[in-house]
Amino acid sequence: MPAGLDPRFTSLPLDALADAALSRAQQLGATHADVRIERVRSGMRLLRDGALESSTDSTDLGLGVRVIHDGAWGFAAGITLTTDAAAALADQAVAAARVSRALTARPVELAPEPVHVGEWVSDFRIDPFDVGDAERIDRLVALSQAATGQGVDHVTASLELVDEHKLYADLAGSRTLQRRVRVFPQIEVMNTSEGYHSMRTVNPPVARGWEAVAHNEGWDLDAEVAQLPGWLAEQVAAPSVEPGLYDLVIEPTNLWLTIHESVAHATELDRALGYEAAYAGTSFAKLETLGSLQYGSPVMTVTGDRVTEHGLASCGWDDEGVAAQTFDIVRDGVHVGYQLNRQMASEQGLGRSNGCAFADSSGHIPLQRMPNVSLHPAAEPTSVDDLIGRVERGLYVVGDKSWSIDMQRYNFQFTGQRFYAIVDGRLEGQVADVAYQATTTDFWGSMEAVGGPETYRLMGALNCGKGQPGQSAPVSHGAPAALFRSVNVLNTEAEGGRE
Repeated sequence: MPAGLDPRFTSLPLDALADAALSRAQQLGATHADVRIERVRSGMRLLRDGALESSTDSTDLGLGVRVIHDGAWGFAAGITLTTDAAAALADQAVAAARVSRALTARPVELAPEPVHVGEWVSDFRIDPFDVGDAERIDRLVALSQAATGQGVDHVTASLELVDEHKLYADLAGSRTLQRRVRVFPQIEVMNTSEGYHSMRTVNPPVARGWEAVAHNEGWDLDAEVAQLPGWLAEQVAAPSVEPGLYDLVIEPTNLWLTIHESVAHATELDRALGYEAAYAGTSFAKLETLGSLQYGSPVMTVTGDRVTEHGLASCGWDDEGVAAQTFDIVRDGVHVGYQLNRQMASEQGLGRSNGCAFADSSGHIPLQRMPNVSLHPAAEPTSVDDLIGRVERGLYVVGDKSWSIDMQRYNFQFTGQRFYAIVDGRLEGQVADVAYQATTTDFWGSMEAVGGPETYRLMGALNCGKGQPGQSAPVSHGAPAALFRSVNVLNTEAEGGRE
């Protein structure tokens, strides 16, 4: 039975607080006002060699008020949940708008959005915060023990938990309640006998509950952990890669991060317009090339969405009250869409917002943030073996590790957890010290084939950073396995550091 909203949140005077702030903002002449009341519970457990090393829990609860007054934005936030305090935040937000008016180049207008009233809860069964800490630690200890084997000198185990509740209300009449739950267990093994080598699980964070950790729902964590010692031993003994051009068959466990850095960040419209550069730079994918830029090969179709089941960015409505939807970013290799909020959609004449506004707490103003951004698989069955069988000399890439990309999201380099040699259509053993390097359009243009639905996995991250002050957002990226031709491969040891 799916879980619902937490009564410890819904029993707060949510409607009274929202009404107090909205009515005061309207009295002061705001043409738009919205209120977010949010409670974000977070937990982190870290074990080293089966012993608890750190344990943290936190709760962020507060109220944020955002207004448009005389064509300018104003925002204020606080933690006192009384109607007087909520009205006072509206006063502060309007005062901030009056100050910012002199710095606003053009009056703020928002793309229209229908009024929405409702509730939405992400798909999970067991609230991870209702699970006793002894059970959580016991599970991590058991996974740590399963990862112990010959050649494993140390094991770390971590568990991240998040439970996010939110009320959104605005002057237009929208009023929504949402809950999003996510978990992320991870196990890593290390060998220090010959330098330093590590191998970790490649399971993603996921919008599920404790059932994902305890019962392997969505990912067989126990099966993966049991193989870590063997994979690590093979990596320690693996020969160093010979640099050069290789065909790559890349698993979604690695490809998701390349999508995140070279496609998802690059198609945030505020970056393309130069409004935003924090954390991830601007973008080479300029507005004037929309509809004509050949981003990749014809087998490349990428969509953004906030509706994927168990997606980390999935929701009912974004933080501007826009209903969740799906939209094209790259279609048949051509860049056709950006991620939008209501202001940019109106400003650029792009119609309705596609629901990409998000703030990581009530204390931060919503930014344009990426939704789930995913590469589509082939319609017909195409297995990983099928893709490998098309390669004479290449590498099979599993799991993400380190990466580097320039401030235009164009020149990049990625490593991985494991690289296997492909010789005449068959997998050989692991090779070490591998990084692949390309420009965004060359890389995606070299994608000859994508795997079928059977190769597709939903991956992602909990901590995509953006903005000043910095904000963190969870996001999923789905991908099939894919075949890329003649990609430049570096030897990282020769370049100055063994991976």
